[in-house]
Amino acid sequence: MTEPRMKPVDPTETSLPQSLPLGTGPLRGVVVLDITRVVAGPYCTMMLADLGATVIKIENPSDPDYVRGFPPFVGEGEAVASAFFAQYNRHKLGVSLNLKSDGGKALLKKLVAKADLIVENFRPGTMDKMGLGHAALLAVNPRLVYVSISGFGQFGPNSRRPAYDNSAQSTGGLWSLNGEKNGPPLRVGTIIGDLSASFYAAIAALAALLHARSTGEGQLVDVAQQDSVMTLTEHAIVNYTVAGKIGAPLGNDHPFVRPYGQYACKDGFVFFGAYTDKFWAEACRLFGEPALTQDPEIDSMDKRFKEEVYERRVAPIVRRWCASRTKAELEALAGDLIPLTPIKTIAEVVNDPHILARQMMVPVQFAGHEVQAFGTPMKLSKTPANAIGSAPGFGEHNEAVLRGWLGVEQGDYASLVKEGVI
Repeated sequence: MTEPRMKPVDPTETSLPQSLPLGTGPLRGVVVLDITRVVAGPYCTMMLADLGATVIKIENPSDPDYVRGFPPFVGEGEAVASAFFAQYNRHKLGVSLNLKSDGGKALLKKLVAKADLIVENFRPGTMDKMGLGHAALLAVNPRLVYVSISGFGQFGPNSRRPAYDNSAQSTGGLWSLNGEKNGPPLRVGTIIGDLSASFYAAIAALAALLHARSTGEGQLVDVAQQDSVMTLTEHAIVNYTVAGKIGAPLGNDHPFVRPYGQYACKDGFVFFGAYTDKFWAEACRLFGEPALTQDPEIDSMDKRFKEEVYERRVAPIVRRWCASRTKAELEALAGDLIPLTPIKTIAEVVNDPHILARQMMVPVQFAGHEVQAFGTPMKLSKTPANAIGSAPGFGEHNEAVLRGWLGVEQGDYASLVKEGVI
């Protein structure tokens, strides 16, 4: 079809019509185009939405974000909806747009002309093939911040490789460090590659937005999952570059402090981390054995760290302290005075009074249902983030965004629907 007719776009005007929701946080008025899927991308844009940005989630009419089909589900039959999708897409406006069609490309460029940021997580080269790469879109809007999240980044010998979270964990070094001591490497039990890339993308996007606001100059933000995971390896990089030590799984041990790990108690496990001389002395007092602080074999932090001394003397003491008490008893006895915390199940976390007091459980409305999901850890005293919002139905805001904001005429809008552009 020919390019849809619409009102001329003023590239300096980004305000949304009153019929569309505006955020209430510090990013109120910032417009973000989200053409990402799964988690590495949707989580980044959701954080921006929590901070008040208006996020327009764009999905392919014939191939929407496939996590809409991920369990767990709420509802039944045609009303069934993915709670997983809801968890990462609150506050967003839903628009369907086929970016492979001429009409879809034209509409995206019109949206880009009025937006502040665009976030995509296609394999490098995909957007360029469609004529929608960062150079093409910055030509439309020179102040655009173009955020690209990928497995291996936009340059380098492996940049074009397909990738998942496990690709980043395995190539970023984290997988090799996790697992039981003297055992095989073990994947970290969450999608830390997706999540960490989302964090870095959000930080970098805001830095680039500040630059664009002060200079009018947009730019490409290139965030790789492999890079992101590599920065989470703590001691391992400098241990190798300085001391030549190659990290390996340590289980619940720590490479240079003890006691600092998991200990069994009557109804589960706790983390005990009183390794400094100050905390060790306090622990000995709390557990009724103050004389241990004068024991010449374990009276200093460096002595307690020695593996042979730790295994023979220190570990049995801490195990004895914990084994006769429940998690609640240990927390009540020592939690306010030394680093001792219960290792909580997700059920215990969700119902933790402290978590609830910090509003870390929030309702998300989606497809007529309410999903309880995690809130936001970003607590701002003057311009608070808002984690309570709705996730969009597929293409739910097509008319409001395309007609109400872009000004696509009614006849052209009907043709876009008929031809599968939206």
